[in-house]
Amino acid sequence: MFEIKPWNPETYRQQTRRSTLIIAVGFIVLAMGLSALAVLLFGTPGGDNFRYNLGGVIAAVIVSAALMKFKLWDQPWMAAAVYGWQLKRNLMRVTNVMHQVTDAVQAGNPQAMKLLRFYHLGLTQMHQLDGNSSSLSQMVHEIDRHKESMQALGLDTEQNRLDPQWLAVLKAKA
Repeated sequence: MFEIKPWNPETYRQQTRRSTLIIAVGFIVLAMGLSALAVLLFGTPGGDNFRYNLGGVIAAVIVSAALMKFKLWDQPWMAAAVYGWQLKRNLMRVTNVMHQVTDAVQAGNPQAMKLLRFYHLGLTQMHQLDGNSSSLSQMVHEIDRHKESMQALGLDTEQNRLDPQWLAVLKAKA
């Protein structure tokens, strides 16, 4: 179950820039090193070694992906980037069934209303973290209208957790 957590946008952007830089530099060093090693072992002096250079870069992509998955993902300096990825991934899960969500909201389904509220809260946070206030300002009216509808029905508007059951119910009705 994913939960929206408070993040300072400036701190978030600073930490994600740092982790991106670390990973990019690590990939570049790995790609150059593996390419040079491949050319040294299999290449010919003065010959066309493009395929060995390309092989080194492809190997670096594979090694980098494995390092990300098995070693770096749980590092404290990766927390902001991991959270951002998880937030966007969970918003995409809702986006993938948005037509069903909106139909169910119009029908007055409380689970769909909670799901849409989670989506609005997550989207608001994502835009704030990314520093994209112009896109967010276009949605404020829709977000406020939905919140008022939930309040009128006595539903809790603090939907900071994505309950996978809400998605399962909507998918089952499709």
